[in-house]
Amino acid sequence: MENEVLKELVALIRSDIDREMLSQELTNYHDNDISNALDELSEDERKVLYHILGDERVSEIFAYLDDPGKYLGELELERAADIIENMDADDAVDVLEEVDEETRKQLIELIDEESKEDIRLICSYEEDEIGSKMTTNFIEIGKSLTIKQAMRSLIAQAEENDNISTLFVQDDDGTFYGAIDLKDLIVARNYMDLETLITQSFPYVRDHESIPDCIERLKDYAEDSIPVLNDHNELIGVITAQDIVEVVDDELGDDYAKLAGLTKEADLEETLGESIKKRLPWLVVLLVLSMCVSTVTSLFEGVIAQLAIIVSFQSVILGMSGNVGTQSLAVTIRLLMDENLGTKQKISMIFREMRIGFSNGLILGILSIAFIGGYLCLFKGKSPQYAFAISLCAGIALLMAMTISSIVGTSVPMFFKKINVDPAVASGPLITTVNDLIGVVTYYGVAWFLLINLLHLG
Repeated sequence: MENEVLKELVALIRSDIDREMLSQELTNYHDNDISNALDELSEDERKVLYHILGDERVSEIFAYLDDPGKYLGELELERAADIIENMDADDAVDVLEEVDEETRKQLIELIDEESKEDIRLICSYEEDEIGSKMTTNFIEIGKSLTIKQAMRSLIAQAEENDNISTLFVQDDDGTFYGAIDLKDLIVARNYMDLETLITQSFPYVRDHESIPDCIERLKDYAEDSIPVLNDHNELIGVITAQDIVEVVDDELGDDYAKLAGLTKEADLEETLGESIKKRLPWLVVLLVLSMCVSTVTSLFEGVIAQLAIIVSFQSVILGMSGNVGTQSLAVTIRLLMDENLGTKQKISMIFREMRIGFSNGLILGILSIAFIGGYLCLFKGKSPQYAFAISLCAGIALLMAMTISSIVGTSVPMFFKKINVDPAVASGPLITTVNDLIGVVTYYGVAWFLLINLLHLG
């Protein structure tokens, strides 16, 4: 359907109808669809389209572009500045980040003072602070207004700010007082007191709060806009539902990248050097850990020399312990996103994952005893006593490794959370490598004790 709309749009823009009719026809299409069509047009066709649509509509379309800098460069600086002025401040910041530093400075110089102030405000926050994601597109009215005055104030501000579903109320001292649903204001009678419409316990966030710390609260409220307050309780911006979706998407993408042992999501257009810079630090850490695994394995050289056949089943133990640890890690990180998780619940989670690891390990251990023992008897010609002694060793090691790995996969991200480090740092590669170490020690330790010292098979 998207392709059909795209083809239809391109055909319409390239048609011979006059510009006034084309402008009218384009009002029937969503800004996002028009933004997708820009890439199908030539530069000359786009310039004509910009002229037909006007600065205000073009600014709305540019807000949907993944690479607005490319198209902004086709315009004269004055025209580009006018388009940025018409954008919400948060969208304007995103667009300005896509152009080179020299062009950015020139554009900011040409933008009106009010827009500059909004852009500076958002740029003043760190990337991981919620203030960097807010918009200054909101309606604010005074607490002492009448219903009629409130409606007039709304109409006056709506020309510049179209985020009107929720109206925010300012106290007499300039601090945030509460919020009013637009529907309630519309149906209110003139004789009613504005105070009766105000929700004073309306949710809010602080501008310097970190995004991970407040994202769950934002998701819990089904509001179109959540106010952002500064340290003086003054309303300086809002987080819209669209902003929340984008923030959650960014956080999930970032966590997904960390689970893969990366510092941030990979970009298709990033250079070779940038990709290496993202991935190499973790790979170095994992190399050191892998060397530790190899060193520990070498400590059991005597066991391997006496029972070389047990090396054949090492990958089973290591693979399954790594899988279990990664499963526990994924479940734990997801549950740790709940800020209300208490100590009792965390301990309960560790024991729950341990029981799951033990139960799965018991079942798989029994299966391993049967399969490995049968394999050694049927295909390797080993005696049943010898074959099932080896398989018993593998089964016990598998049970122990899976149980311990489930505990590690749960407790490590909890530890990182406790010391205020993102638990996603306990990435899949890290947990897998740690669990390899557990698997090696467990497997060869059981082989040394059971097969050599107890059963004297060496």
